[in-house]
Amino acid sequence: MPSIIFTPMPSGLAKNYRAFAPDAYGLTPEHRLSPGGYPCRHCLSPIAAGTPYLTLAYRPFPTLQPYAETGPIFIHADECEAYDKGDTLPPMLDSPNYIVRGYGYDDRIVYGTGAVTATDNIITRAGELLESAEIAYVHVRSARNNCFQCRIDRATAGATSAG
Repeated sequence: MPSIIFTPMPSGLAKNYRAFAPDAYGLTPEHRLSPGGYPCRHCLSPIAAGTPYLTLAYRPFPTLQPYAETGPIFIHADECEAYDKGDTLPPMLDSPNYIVRGYGYDDRIVYGTGAVTATDNIITRAGELLESAEIAYVHVRSARNNCFQCRIDRATAGATSAG
């Protein structure tokens, strides 16, 4: 089974959103105070209660195409360190289960790969999916709302997840 790495949203993109660059819908990110527990897609940790955060539309795909799902995400309004703990399950993944789904090199869903997966089985399931030559990467998405949580890639020597 291949080694995996949990990959957050790219740091440069998070920095741009914090400077109020337009999101995937061309809108300014919304600035709010956290009620606690919202998952930051950059540090992959929960956003503590009372902490400023941004809500924005995010498209974790390089181009527009029919499978390029776009949806709401949260990030800390202030700078945070990009998640860089390799194959360690990120702390924000604290629900009982998530959708784990493979995507091809053309950034389209590879049919038959998506499944609601128990959180403690995400690493194993992602590794199994990435054994297939047709799977380029995996998404972890909310099992309740389908919101993008993070990406999982094959680990390569010297790779970092901060993109």
